[in-house]
Amino acid sequence: MSFEATAEIPDGVTVSLEGTRVVVTGPKGTLTRDMRFPGIAIAVGEGLVTVSTDASRKRIVSMVGTLASHIRNMCRGVTEGYEYRMKVVFSHFPIQLKLQGTTLVIDNFLGERQSRYARIDPDVRAEIGNDAVTLSGIDKEKVGNSAANIEHATRIRNRDPRVFQDGIYIVERA
Repeated sequence: MSFEATAEIPDGVTVSLEGTRVVVTGPKGTLTRDMRFPGIAIAVGEGLVTVSTDASRKRIVSMVGTLASHIRNMCRGVTEGYEYRMKVVFSHFPIQLKLQGTTLVIDNFLGERQSRYARIDPDVRAEIGNDAVTLSGIDKEKVGNSAANIEHATRIRNRDPRVFQDGIYIVERA
């Protein structure tokens, strides 16, 4: 019994295999990802990428769908890109944000004298507005991790979360 999943290649996108690495090139850039997994074969056809296995173990079969989803996300990333919008919420102390290279510096969070820092991946473009942060890029994983780093940096500890709802939160994914 064979299991397979497919990912459609949109117009203007090229997908190639270099050993176990999948290279997706489109109008917004190029993404490369190592798709090595024992027992799984990847084939690039005309307008379609097929991920298949002959194994029947649950772990391997589920990985077939996962790798196909990664390829679909890469194709969408190089054509449309990904954008996360985050909202800066404060009720007690105004939060000040500064972008220093690949680090977001969060000052005056809950009135703390120490700054908090969130790492932003170099491939992700960050824009800071009055009460909003916009992250955009072609790699879904890197954009999502950068947003998670910002949310994690403003996590509140040792206070009542019903009263102190300050932070920077994801409000929209596009």
